[in-house]
Formats: sequence, structure tokens, C-alpha cells
Amino acid sequence: MTVEEIVRQALGPATEITSTTRLPGGASRETWSVDAVADGTVHKLVLRLDSPGAALEAGSGLAAEARLMRAAEQAGVPVPRIVAAAEPYILMERVAGETIPRRILRDDAYREARPRLAAQCGRALAAIHRMPLDAVAQAAPEDPLTQWRDVLDMLGEPHPVFEWAFRRLAATRPATTRTTVVHGDFRNGNLIVGPDGVRAVLDWELAHAGDPIEDLGWLCVKAWRFGEQPPVGGFGGYDELVEAYEKAGGQPVDRAALRWWETFGVLKWGIICVMQTMRHLRGGARSVELAAIGRRVCENEWDLLGLLE
Repeated sequence: MTVEEIVRQALGPATEITSTTRLPGGASRETWSVDAVADGTVHKLVLRLDSPGAALEAGSGLAAEARLMRAAEQAGVPVPRIVAAAEPYILMERVAGETIPRRILRDDAYREARPRLAAQCGRALAAIHRMPLDAVAQAAPEDPLTQWRDVLDMLGEPHPVFEWAFRRLAATRPATTRTTVVHGDFRNGNLIVGPDGVRAVLDWELAHAGDPIEDLGWLCVKAWRFGEQPPVGGFGGYDELVEAYEKAGGQPVDRAALRWWETFGVLKWGIICVMQTMRHLRGGARSVELAAIGRRVCENEWDLLGLLE
């Protein structure tokens, strides 16, 4: 189906399509900005399309992601409203705002929003973690250390700092007190932010069952501060995040567990940087961007040395 056919199927055959623009990014999925008029009402939309076979490769398609986003909305998570969804696509309302972290962290337009963001993230995460567990396909969580050690072993690249981090994390692993829906990539860059703060949480394809503190730790990974000092996304402090999370109904956060998951997040991102670089070096995808990500590996090794002190 074409973009126009999908929109008319959702809004009615007489719908007038006034604008379609393909947005950059996405090798396996297309993203379109669409403006349409139906029954005199202007609709500003975003359409995400799976390429043929993408759903089979990923294990779940956009229809599953749409079900997850609907469950998130019911739980009180700010997400774009789903207009229509089927296996090859999601059609959703377009939320006005910014997603580029450097603009969020530096532009004057977001000066008043920045002090609010850490607390707003805490409240959004508390809502995510009260979503019904059956919103994700696999309710049994995987062991993250085993999962990512296997990835590093398959890459066949020697990284002594990563090996040391795995040993230290295995020896200091905190007890998991509960299992919830975990967003899996909740960070600066996957949030739509306006002058009033967080307007929507994006990119749900990595959602899974796991320890909820994983999400809080990932948000605090240094890479997502984009050169700024505040530990939470470059815009706030640990106390702001944790206090808002707990007040919004999240369970009490053990600070040692939060540090463990932040450290794990740095290790995970370091391994992902190796993966991306190997795609370029081994000929899977020739890309200056992927090659440049290789420079980030040593940054993560340095950060791990500080966190594991």
C-alpha cells in the first residue's frame, strides 16, 4: 500500500492528502510526515512503514509496537496517539516538539523546560513500569549480563576493560525486587520535548520484561548527556529523577542498584559501539558514521574505569 492509500483507509476515501515528506533515518523502516484533511479537519500525522520481511527479522512488527503504545497511553505515559495500525505500519498523530538532544540542552527555546525534564522523566518511567506485563511479548526476562557477554564474545574483539566490567558487575549484581515492562531505550533523543517539557516517549521497539531500574540507569548513561554535566540526560540530577519516580508510584529506588544499572548501561553502549564499527570494518555496511562510532569505544572504557573505582 502507498502512503496515500494507508491514510485514506484510516481517515476515509475522501481524505485530501496535502503533504507527504519522507523523514531521514531508518534502514528497515520508512518514516513519513503527512498532512491530510478529512471532513474539514486537518490531521498532522506520522506514518511508520516496515519494509518487506522486517517484522519477521525483528520478531515483532509495528502492529505489536502499536499495541504496546496503546497500553502505555492507558497507563498514563505521554505517547503519540495511534490513529491506525496493521502489521506493515503505524499511523499516529504528530506531536510538535524537538528530539535532537543538543538543541534540547542548549537552545533558548527550551531554557524553562530543562529544569523540569528529570522529574518529568521520573513520572513517565513510573507510568511505564505500571503497564501490564503482558503488553510485551516475552514476559520472562533475559539475563542481561549473559546476553551482552555473548554479543561481545561473538564480536571476537579484545576489550580488557569490558571483561573486567562483566566480572565486577557479576560480583556486585543487586537483587531484582520486581519484574515490569522496561522501555529499553528511554533516553534523551527518544523524547519529544517542547517549551513545557516532555511531550511524548518514542521508540518502543526494544521494550521487554525486566528490572525497572534498568530504564533509570540507561537514562543516566554519560553518552546521553551529550557533553553536559548533569547526570540525568544532561539536564537534571539523580535526586530529581528518583524523587519524582517514587512520588509517582514507582517503587523505592536503591541508589546502589541505580549505579549498577548505569554502569551496565555504559558497558552495553560500549559493546554496541564495537558492533556498529565492525559493521563498517567487516564490510556489512560501509559508513563514515559507523566508522566514527568506533571512537566512542575508548570513551566508554574510560567511563567504566571511573564507575568501577
